[in-house]
Amino acid sequence: MSAKDDSVYIDHMLNSILRINEYIESKEQFYASRLVQDAVIRNLQIMAESSQRIADDMKKAYPDIPWKQISGFRNILVHDYLGVDLDMIWSVVEQELPMLERALTQQQK
Repeated sequence: MSAKDDSVYIDHMLNSILRINEYIESKEQFYASRLVQDAVIRNLQIMAESSQRIADDMKKAYPDIPWKQISGFRNILVHDYLGVDLDMIWSVVEQELPMLERALTQQQK
């Protein structure tokens, strides 16, 4: 896979984060709206699936990005959809996504 292909997947990841940020106004709104929850979860899936398509060489070049955890998170979202823990989702959105967004943006430079 070429660096150009990888950049497409990184763009998908960043776009998913952007959409999640657009959907969420507050913690209360996230917990109150199944529509927002579904939109956030779907974009987390897209982000995680895109990460799985990035070449190993690229992943090795950016070890500060938790590639395996992102991939594993996708499996939780897809295979345990009915049992998704909203507290865990909120924690990822609030704590992990800002750091991931910075790392991915830095990688694009």
